[in-house]
Amino acid sequence: MNPVVSLVAFLAVSITTAVIGFYGLRISRTTGDFYVASRTVPPWWNASAIGGEYLSAASFLGVAGLILLSGTDALWFPVGYTAGYLMLLLFVAAPLRRSGAYTIPDFTQARLDSALVRRVTSLVVVAVGWLYIVPQLHGAALTIRITTGLPSWVGSTAVVVVVCLTVVAGGMRSITFVQAFQYWLKLTALAVPVVFVLLVLAGNGSAPQAPLTVNPTSQAAAGAYQHISLLVALLFGTLGLPHVLVRFYTNPDGQSARRTTLIVLGLLSVFYLFPTLSGALGRMYAPELAQSGQADALVLLLPGRLIGGTAGDVLSALVVAGAFAAFLSTTSGLVVSLSGVISQDLFGGSVKGFRLAAVLAAVVPLGFAFMTDSLALAGSVGLVFAFTASTICPVLLLGIWWRGLTDAGAIAGMLTGALLCGGAMVAGTVMGGGSAPAWLAQPAAWTVPAAFAVTVAVSVMTKGRVPSSVDRIMSRLHVPERPVVTER
Repeated sequence: MNPVVSLVAFLAVSITTAVIGFYGLRISRTTGDFYVASRTVPPWWNASAIGGEYLSAASFLGVAGLILLSGTDALWFPVGYTAGYLMLLLFVAAPLRRSGAYTIPDFTQARLDSALVRRVTSLVVVAVGWLYIVPQLHGAALTIRITTGLPSWVGSTAVVVVVCLTVVAGGMRSITFVQAFQYWLKLTALAVPVVFVLLVLAGNGSAPQAPLTVNPTSQAAAGAYQHISLLVALLFGTLGLPHVLVRFYTNPDGQSARRTTLIVLGLLSVFYLFPTLSGALGRMYAPELAQSGQADALVLLLPGRLIGGTAGDVLSALVVAGAFAAFLSTTSGLVVSLSGVISQDLFGGSVKGFRLAAVLAAVVPLGFAFMTDSLALAGSVGLVFAFTASTICPVLLLGIWWRGLTDAGAIAGMLTGALLCGGAMVAGTVMGGGSAPAWLAQPAAWTVPAAFAVTVAVSVMTKGRVPSSVDRIMSRLHVPERPVVTER
């Protein structure tokens, strides 16, 4: 892989992202522009932006790496990532848009009429966002080190700098343009090299290497418990991701939110074909990457290994561009969602406060990324989904669909999920991923039911605290909007 070509690809994506972000500055004027793009984003555009921010380092690099390591066991990751949006379509998208909130804490405060619930939700949302940003920065560090030979910190720092510039420039309005562009760049960056590799292999009749018989320890290679637990984490965790949920606030109405979700399902299904094919090609033609600890770099290295020459360098540069688009788009989406929460709770909710919050939201996880190291990108993001499913998801689902939820139940459920899942994550890390028992390595199967059970039980015991406004709020969430009639 030519480091100069890779560096040019990295710079091209970063500069293009910044230019598009600054374009958004020209049309971002109001607080609504910065927080939710004034709720005017049409379904196709919003769906592309959601695909851009949702397809993170775990999707672009990690899925292919896990398939290299674990074969068909790792297919649960793309299945779960995509199926989570079906859950969003059925249970969350339209009611959440009708709530009229800017952020998840806005929703919980309005639904439960409690400032304390808002503060607890804000803390959980910030924790989830920071946990999710760290793997993106790890992916950037890995990519810049593998492809250019530069120190790892250059990749992480570059992502944070570009994201801060873009978000500060125009908020949600800028990020919507950026993420929509980056989805199609990521799809192209994976699809074109895979198609070229398949054509070359078909043309020269290359035989695959010996089957990969050594299956290194990974979170996907396990029994029925871990498969079930992983699906629970991915299905329910998608419902609580702050950067995904905030995008539904940008739709004009609930019907548009549902249409957006249907389009996203199609976009994700198409995208995940290509990391799956990359992983399968890696098992057949580059199994040595599994033993050398470079599984997460498979999609970066495969074109150069199987094609080589100038064509291999160009295809590798395209993959590098797509990888950085993944890191930038997901991180920017998370920073926007966290900025809205932090700004409203600490800086008064102004545009200036939003910009200060954006810098804070990006710089803190950069510090954590410098102090930690992770190459199991899909596995680490899977644990973030488990944490989200155990904390935000129960409050969100029950808040939308159950009148009996109380502020005490919501707080008890979020704290229970955070303590149980967070404790399992810490214990599994201390014990080492390979030696940790399955119930710690994938805790969602028991932490999510526990969080739901505590939320319901405490709400039943405190049913006198059901807010008096519950009927009005529930009607707003579930009664479809009247169509807008334009007079001629």
